[in-house]
Amino acid sequence: MRPSIQPSAGDVLLVVDLQNDFCPGGRLAVPHGDEAVALINRLAARFEHVVLTQDWHPRGHLSFASTHGRAPFEMIEASYGPQILWPDHCVQDTPGAALHKNLHIPHAELILRKGFRRGIDSYSAFFENDRMTPTGLAGYLRERGFSRIFIAGLAFDFCVRYSAEDAKAHGFSAVVIEDACRAIDVGGSTEATRKSFAEGRIETLMTEAFA
Repeated sequence: MRPSIQPSAGDVLLVVDLQNDFCPGGRLAVPHGDEAVALINRLAARFEHVVLTQDWHPRGHLSFASTHGRAPFEMIEASYGPQILWPDHCVQDTPGAALHKNLHIPHAELILRKGFRRGIDSYSAFFENDRMTPTGLAGYLRERGFSRIFIAGLAFDFCVRYSAEDAKAHGFSAVVIEDACRAIDVGGSTEATRKSFAEGRIETLMTEAFA
């Protein structure tokens, strides 16, 4: 039997976008997204170091279908490549952008806001979607001396996926805690994520590994 994981001082838990608009009743609800909250609260209690991310879009953001008079989940070609159009979500200083009310991680050391540039969407916690504009998270983690990043949150097949891939590309050890995530699954994106993780040797595990 595999021994349980005991997070060390070099480990950090990255909790991705556990916000009202991504939970049931929200503008871009991830199915059963709220079910991840209790799991993540328990996980976070095992970690000395936790970072939270928060989608933080201005009104009229490029990624909003309403900005283009289009239907949600249509595709456009942005200056940086293909872009899925989403329902308006996580608009700055609205209830939908707030972290879920039951998320309780008082010892979190950083809340990183992303997607606040009107003309660029942002999935990854490390880069905007142009793949050139950094959020600054990599530098923060390096200066803090972290080497292994455990990732949980919403959505498994978008912001969690790109955050894990970029963590690995930056030289960190990236581990996705799959049952502490939920997927939105657009056009087979969940299966594509699992394939990408396998090819990129990004480890996935379940919360029971911390028991």
